[in-house]
Amino acid sequence: MVRKGFGLMCGFAGFSDFDENLLDEKYLWMALARRMARRVSHRGPDSQGAHVSAHCALAHMRLAVIDPQNGQQPMTARQEGGECTIAYNGELYNAPELRADLESRGYRFYTDCDTEVVLNAYLCYGESCPEKLNGIFAFAVDDVPRGRVFLCRDRFGVKPLFYTFPNGRLAFCSEIKGLFEHPGVNPSIGREGLCEVFGLGPARTPGCGVFQGIHELKPGHFALFDREGFRERPYFELAAAPYGGTYEEAVETVRELLLDAVARQMISDVPLCTFLSGGLDSSVVTAIAAQRLKERGRALSTYSFEFEGNEDYFTPSAFQPDRDQAWAEKVSGLLGTEHRTLLCGNEQLADSLFEGVIAKDLPGMADVDGSLLHFCHQVKERHVVALCGECADEIFGGYPWFHRREMYDGTRFPWSGDLALRQSLLKPELREVLGLEDYVAARLEETRKAVPHLPGEDPEQARARELAYLNLRWFMATLLDRKDRCSMYSGLEVRVPYCDHRIVQFVYNLPWEIKCPGGVAKGLLRDAAKGLLPDQVLLRKKSPYPKTHNPGYEAILKQRLAYILRDSLQPIHKILSEEAAKGLLDQSFDYGKPWFGQLMAGPQLLAYLIQINYWMLHYNIYIDL
Repeated sequence: MVRKGFGLMCGFAGFSDFDENLLDEKYLWMALARRMARRVSHRGPDSQGAHVSAHCALAHMRLAVIDPQNGQQPMTARQEGGECTIAYNGELYNAPELRADLESRGYRFYTDCDTEVVLNAYLCYGESCPEKLNGIFAFAVDDVPRGRVFLCRDRFGVKPLFYTFPNGRLAFCSEIKGLFEHPGVNPSIGREGLCEVFGLGPARTPGCGVFQGIHELKPGHFALFDREGFRERPYFELAAAPYGGTYEEAVETVRELLLDAVARQMISDVPLCTFLSGGLDSSVVTAIAAQRLKERGRALSTYSFEFEGNEDYFTPSAFQPDRDQAWAEKVSGLLGTEHRTLLCGNEQLADSLFEGVIAKDLPGMADVDGSLLHFCHQVKERHVVALCGECADEIFGGYPWFHRREMYDGTRFPWSGDLALRQSLLKPELREVLGLEDYVAARLEETRKAVPHLPGEDPEQARARELAYLNLRWFMATLLDRKDRCSMYSGLEVRVPYCDHRIVQFVYNLPWEIKCPGGVAKGLLRDAAKGLLPDQVLLRKKSPYPKTHNPGYEAILKQRLAYILRDSLQPIHKILSEEAAKGLLDQSFDYGKPWFGQLMAGPQLLAYLIQINYWMLHYNIYIDL
């Protein structure tokens, strides 16, 4: 009997050309596809495979999570008129139901992997296939019978997929670095890329790959490439719908969906754990997971993260009211988990900035990324799969900018604030060429116009819906990107139960007074979790992912940035105002005043500049203005 199972996390790469028969030089093109995929081998260290047809080459690196002995990729299935071959990265959470449906329609299965479920779903449903999938995924199908290549990405972009067009050919990869292996794809940036890095970064415009000519398939989209060219189309978009239920019904629905999402995402043939900060979001996921394992006579493993010296230097702020460690230990004790606190020192944190750039192919959330990388390396020593509490704040209205009107007036992204500091970092002549203000304003206005509203919504509800949409499409995407790249760089798979599209779509259409009754941040989630945890945990004020408050770390950053500024050959001199940068070195920073999100304050600005310099150096970036 075939056990109904989940899938695997991995990386893949490939290219497609309908003006050339790749089989004429099959092994040459197979070698190129393999080279592209090897650049993302950290995503799948367990095995590899490759495939070449007349018009498509695919290569795959596998991290086996379910049915490790089977499910080799690329995977091929035959249908009338030829073969279809898939390269897939993801987890399918409704695999058992979809598999049963496909079996009833005559499709046969030979493995336990959900890769085969996705491939058969594509054979059965074609372009409608993604609508049937509940999970996190990116995949490419070489569809020989239809003479096309099909690319697809999950609804909220948990799994990445980038593409470009060297000499009219389509090239694609799980990460940008793999594209640079293809001839004709070079690391250059123009006005748009610099505006992304300095105006929006570490966020990115949906679909933008920052490098010239490089794009990311948008969340909830698929793409077709054939002799007619390339077309990208949405298969999922958030929709506005009236809610006619009661508060109690909303609480019950959220509870049922959350219990189901966590249960579905716990299936694994390899060791599983949770990230536990002691905050509401991760504690709820941990409580559900711990109870399910307890029913099977097993204890859940949990991890929390802390920084050297924080017990001495932490200062409460509006964004980070208290430290996590004591709360994580308290929740672990209540739930009976096997808990470990992982520590990161100043030198380790500063060194992690460079690895963070390589993991993301871009400057990112500085030490917020780097520390997660460091912690994921340690978690991978014992576990292959983790569940986390990411995305709850965006979905349920947890951030301060949902509640403090002065943080969002419709003219700025609420997590970025004033652009004056960002602009001051650029050379004066570059400031004029880039026009950061106009670029950022245009991206914001594009998003605001796309917000799904109901006719006749009152201004307060319309504003709440707009904030929710902005957070889902931008801020959540930034954190999901960070989570995937930092975890998969260690070969660790991190799942995000709150990002189940059923939860997101349902909560999006709830009135603000139901999401946050009485103005209580995430009040709906707190009530939905009653009984899972004591009130002291459920009512704890939000505290984000931890960061260091140790002044020793800031001192290291200033020393390293000062070195960069003294060396005229460092590439950041092409764009950076040395006067502004040197001014940063003389400042004593207020850790409670972030310039991005809740965590990126003065030290993280220094770290971001160090990352930009390393990014330009490591990728040998050409600036094309």
